Amino acid sequence: MRDLILGQTLSFAADPFVEGPTAARHETYGAVLVEDGIIRALGPADTLRAAAPDARVTDYGRALISAGFIDAHVHYPQTAIIASWGKRLIDWLNAYTFPEEMRFADAAYARTIAARYFDLTLAQGTTTVCSYATIHPESVTAFFEEAEVRGLRALTGKTCMDRDTAPAGLRDTAQSAYDDSRRLLERWHGRGRLSYVITPRFSPTSTPEQLAALGALWAEHPDCLMQTHLSEQLDEIAWVKGLYPAARDYLDTYEAHGLLGPGGLYGHAIHLEPREIARMKEVDASLIHCPTSNTFIGSGLFDMGGLTSARHRVGLATDTGGGSSFSMLRTMAAAYEVGQLRHRALHPAELWWLATQGSARALRLDDRIGNLAPGMEADLVVLDLASTPAIAQATARADDIWQALFPTIMMGDDRAVTSVWVGGKPVAR
Repeated sequence: MRDLILGQTLSFAADPFVEGPTAARHETYGAVLVEDGIIRALGPADTLRAAAPDARVTDYGRALISAGFIDAHVHYPQTAIIASWGKRLIDWLNAYTFPEEMRFADAAYARTIAARYFDLTLAQGTTTVCSYATIHPESVTAFFEEAEVRGLRALTGKTCMDRDTAPAGLRDTAQSAYDDSRRLLERWHGRGRLSYVITPRFSPTSTPEQLAALGALWAEHPDCLMQTHLSEQLDEIAWVKGLYPAARDYLDTYEAHGLLGPGGLYGHAIHLEPREIARMKEVDASLIHCPTSNTFIGSGLFDMGGLTSARHRVGLATDTGGGSSFSMLRTMAAAYEVGQLRHRALHPAELWWLATQGSARALRLDDRIGNLAPGMEADLVVLDLASTPAIAQATARADDIWQALFPTIMMGDDRAVTSVWVGGKPVAR
């Protein structure tokens, strides 16, 4: 059976950071033809109705159909501690994160949180996430099993920490990190829509020996991504300098151990040195912007304008639970606000691209997800652009799609999410 999904459609033919808003394609009454979980055609509704008279029709009227949101950096084990009060990064880890992550040695608890996490994110229109797990293999298994049942494209990896800067209950070793990660990788990577990500938490919680072991694993499996944190806060950078006195800069603690390259995902990346910026561009690494986290924990302001002008790969992320929302709409709004403070107002087309195609590109998945186009996987979000009275009165005054969409970016929440499709099937709500 083929499905014909009708409504306004928004897709991208190019990168709006390069081409401007004309990179987007908007149909005021368009259609998406889906078969076997894949988008087969995109175009005006009347044209596709005539071309596919046998298709099952779902008509969303004036609602907007887009690729589902892609969250490029999250910590699903922090679901239960989101919006905890009053700490900076190092305090946050010790007061909230590490105690909560210890609970994931219990496989039943890990399964409970994984199910809750996907319930929350799907309700917000997010169809793909790239998550950190904990040091426990059970946490990886729980995440992947839940994603697999739901048919989601999803990515995660065992978080590795062997330095005594992490509590004893959350430490592995260089060898066990390598061995556990390899076993999990061999079991899950490339299974259906799942991808394993090699995951050293960050340099302060790993010894050089562990970083080298994970660098060796990445060299053996270069088709995997590698994720970590970089230059989130100034006191973190000072901490790294004390632990790695011979390193040229924070990035060098990864580079010296084989953890810099294409497929590297570097979360936050706020306080970068010129050498770090140049090297990440040279190797075509991905930088992941986490705006609600950066403001909530007081980290700083990401240089979106400078980094996109230099053509870096940039993704967008909630950074649950240091980030204060599961919503990519709220995350886009925060990215806009951070951009304003950096004197670079992001256009709605740029914000939407970051939450869809830009994040897919950062994850090296833009050939499969993140856009409405023939051949792409049919992960979709359908949005009501008049979901609340405040948004509706603003949308009613709009002269174009961007004026109509921007109020939902700035004020929208799960009430705006009319429907979510995963792998060509509507998700029960």
